[in-house]
Amino acid sequence: MANSKSALKRLRNSKTANLRNRSRKNELKTLEKNLRTAIEAGDAAEAGKLHKLCCSRVDKAAMAGTIHGNKAANKKSQFDKLINSLAK
Repeated sequence: MANSKSALKRLRNSKTANLRNRSRKNELKTLEKNLRTAIEAGDAAEAGKLHKLCCSRVDKAAMAGTIHGNKAANKKSQFDKLINSLAK
């Protein structure tokens, strides 16, 4: 257990950040699952909207430090490949 005031505050802040990061990661997983489902169903309009939303949310998560910038770039690349496979 933390002994100093600053350590206690750091503990509170890290718990808050942990909840925020977990929420963001869960949202990203849900959006990715919805995108993959729309692509498998062949729904180009819905997939296009979800693709734009997924890329935006991945960028925001990377900016906030929830995920690494390279992981964000890799995810966006995967999304682009999925969307391009729909066009074939």
